[in-house]
Amino acid sequence: MPSQPLALLIDGDNATPKIISGLLAEVANYGTASVKRVYGDWTKPNLNGWKDCLLEHSLQPVQQFAYTTGKGATDGAMIIDAMDLLYTQRFSGFCLVSSDSDFTRLASRIREQGLMVYGFGERKTPRAFITACDKFVYFDVLKEIGQKANATATQKASAPEVDESLIFMIIAALSASSDDSGWATLAEVGSRVAKQIPEFDSRNYGYPRLSELVEATGRFELDRSAKASKGVLIRLIGN
Repeated sequence: MPSQPLALLIDGDNATPKIISGLLAEVANYGTASVKRVYGDWTKPNLNGWKDCLLEHSLQPVQQFAYTTGKGATDGAMIIDAMDLLYTQRFSGFCLVSSDSDFTRLASRIREQGLMVYGFGERKTPRAFITACDKFVYFDVLKEIGQKANATATQKASAPEVDESLIFMIIAALSASSDDSGWATLAEVGSRVAKQIPEFDSRNYGYPRLSELVEATGRFELDRSAKASKGVLIRLIGN
């Protein structure tokens, strides 16, 4: 099966080159970024750190002068290009890299066209933009992906408790997808939760894998045996 073509559009004024290695590795899980553009005013000294990164990863810089102070000229150029690319009907999804709420309507419009939208931004990203995406991954997670050495050990050592509201959503998803014996596939449960919370990614909660997050709650049992032909199974403890 051919890899899905994706358009990767990065708000250079709103992102850092430190995330790029992890970003490209994450995007590769969803398809192939056949377009890779970084937008910004490259005459400004604050973007100097991007030069080596652009060359190393074959990213195309798009120049956009700031017409006036405080206005998002870069955002406007990125949105216009995104719509132009959308109308070519060449892509199965878009990867929008920014923490700016200005891209909320763009994400919604792309999804209206039936395409996937993968968002990437800081944890301060406005909720409206996060929920407008099909999936959202935070910058700090991307940095960890790009620095794989000791990442798993660090996450396990500092893994936080799982919020009760998230546990409730996992239980609800499990109830909706389980069979008569109470078992369901972990992948299906995770998929159902992600449809309600775009940022639902175990790494966003401090766990390298969904199975580790689920086990950390102490509420579920997992079946990884050979008989679980559909993948890892999950069931509420006590069923």
